[in-house]
Amino acid sequence: MTQDLLPVTRIPRTGLPAHAVVVGDPARAATVAALLDGAEEVSYHREYRVFRGSWKGVPVVVASHGVGAPGAILLFQELADAGVRTFLRFGTAGAMKPGIGDGDLVIAEAAVRDDGVTRQLLPPEYPAVSAPEAVLALQRAARQEGAPHHRGVVWTRAAFQPGLLPLFSYAGAGLAAIEMELSALLVTASLRGLVAGGVLVIDGANADELLDEQATGGYDPHRDVVAAGVERGAVVSLEALRLLVEAETETEGVRA
Repeated sequence: MTQDLLPVTRIPRTGLPAHAVVVGDPARAATVAALLDGAEEVSYHREYRVFRGSWKGVPVVVASHGVGAPGAILLFQELADAGVRTFLRFGTAGAMKPGIGDGDLVIAEAAVRDDGVTRQLLPPEYPAVSAPEAVLALQRAARQEGAPHHRGVVWTRAAFQPGLLPLFSYAGAGLAAIEMELSALLVTASLRGLVAGGVLVIDGANADELLDEQATGGYDPHRDVVAAGVERGAVVSLEALRLLVEAETETEGVRA
């Protein structure tokens, strides 16, 4: 019945696992879901494609949110309404400083809130920070998988293409990468008391001093090195969820 579905994403109001990997591309959601045991598609409406299954015995949601924070935050909010309590965003990003290569993973410690939506919800001084346990779980999973990875602050920016305003207003601030949705997730999670973090696959360089268009041919996220990073990142994301559940279970056992 339609009243049992949430209005924007059309996901069920109840019955979903409490832990989710969220991605931008609906096709990538299917790719990640293919790694799960017993994967099944729950819904597919607009850019919101949702699967459930299990990873090493842990029930998991995999869902796509499309491009850009204003649409993505609707998925985050409705998944939370449906009972999801842990979110890991697995996306792509551009490197913002030397030493971070194509296909590497960036584990976000926090995000600059330039997402185009959260400033309409609460003051800009409110931080967008990852849960420390999510950062540590992602780092541990990356080490287990032997995935090249970095930790740092990322810039969530609403505009993908540069305009007349300077793109690199944060030059010299030590940002690791630039992407489009993470800060909306982190703010949503903080406001609702949820656990959230993000891991991003580098698919190009976004700083003028890093970009060599003659050598690279310009931005091309469809290269083999990026695909390999995406494969590693999918496993890292799912394994980090498992580690978070494992830690939750141990904590509950101590309390008992």
